[in-house]
Amino acid sequence: MLQPVTVVRRAEAAVETFEWGTLQWLANGRLAPGAQQTFGVSTIGPGGRNPLHYHPNCEEVLYVVSGECEHTFDGRAVKLAAGDVIVIPAGVKHNLTNTGTTDVVCVISFSSPDRETVFLG
Repeated sequence: MLQPVTVVRRAEAAVETFEWGTLQWLANGRLAPGAQQTFGVSTIGPGGRNPLHYHPNCEEVLYVVSGECEHTFDGRAVKLAAGDVIVIPAGVKHNLTNTGTTDVVCVISFSSPDRETVFLG
């Protein structure tokens, strides 16, 4: 049986706010029953940094829409800017720091409809 098609309007989707920025989930198993992925948008303000974390049950693909940042993973760091993509395997400890003067906006996708996140420190 085919899963139903689901449309989520960004203007109607809830935004989670943290001291480092925001997350807005547009697709996952809760928002789109039967979905096989999680998909959303993250915004981190200048100088902001999300906590070091990892995802035990899924890969993450992060696409930088705008801004400049540094992404750390397993003791390494890489600079990213608009148009860059980073693929982070399940279990890799990582976080993002906005190194620019404007918001970093990223589209993020996970290979599970119910992504798990473990925060460290």
